Amino acid sequence: MKHTFVAGIMIFFCLILSTGHAPADGQADTPVTIGTGDVTGVFYQAGGAVSRIVNRKRQQYGIRCVVESTDGSVYNINAVLAGTLDFGFAQSDRQHQATYGGADWQEAGPQGDLRAMFSLYSEACTLCVAEDAGIRTIMDLKGKRVNLGNPGSGHRQNSIDALTAAGMDYKKDLIALEDKASEAPRLLQAGKIDAFFYTVGHPTGAILSAIAGERKVRIIPMNDVAKKLVKEYPYYVRTLIPIKYYRSAVNTEDIHTFGVRATLITSARVSDRITYAIVKEVFENFGHFQSLHVAFKALEKEKMLENPSASAQFHPGAIRYYKEVGLMK
Repeated sequence: MKHTFVAGIMIFFCLILSTGHAPADGQADTPVTIGTGDVTGVFYQAGGAVSRIVNRKRQQYGIRCVVESTDGSVYNINAVLAGTLDFGFAQSDRQHQATYGGADWQEAGPQGDLRAMFSLYSEACTLCVAEDAGIRTIMDLKGKRVNLGNPGSGHRQNSIDALTAAGMDYKKDLIALEDKASEAPRLLQAGKIDAFFYTVGHPTGAILSAIAGERKVRIIPMNDVAKKLVKEYPYYVRTLIPIKYYRSAVNTEDIHTFGVRATLITSARVSDRITYAIVKEVFENFGHFQSLHVAFKALEKEKMLENPSASAQFHPGAIRYYKEVGLMK
């Protein structure tokens, strides 16, 4: 009996810590899981931001958001479709590929149950190299040890697309590794790799960690690659990485590259009640949401309904809110 009482007290206080409120009398929370990415990336920060805002109204909605660190876009999409996650962050290219049955979904075919909530910031394909490796362009990666990203992450396919656009075969022309993005800065500083790709919103802890060590680091521009990819794929956009975020890098100017949009996705099986509540709280606490990460500062509500991949349908619960406030006709 004593153990049962103690366990109950612990659960009660865990709920208070995670939501900021005690549970309402007789009200059982609906747990809502949001898949993000590595803890050093902006997906994780975005998930935390959404959760904190929604959980402030836990007693009103009966929803308790929980953030889960995952392997990234592909994992999140598959987990959302399988029902093991309710929501997930995914790059717009991966959302497009899942919707139309491309890339990782060629065998399974189009994923008709995938639904969009909103788009967020641009994620830039970032190529970091050790200065002593003699790499000045993407072509100089030939013969080098390059981390492309772990299977299940969006940035792995972005790195392969970049190399292909540059005329290289990642299986033959370089030594390709598939470690997680969070491991890449350490591997670079330890001299175990010469370069790594990471598609991410900026600034981010992973890149700050990479440039903070004794081994000097350069971020490689990919302007020509960007021109090719933007013409070939509907979900890629040209973007740049402000060097002001990374003063310790060798670079002295902003880095031109390509990227995608970060998007929040869900599935058709998730209720309108939950999707409506999440969209409403984010959009009606917009200033607060923007203050939670520098990558959110430039967000505009109207542009959050834009998706360069023009892929998954919006969830009906999200549409309901957007129509109520005039963001959608």
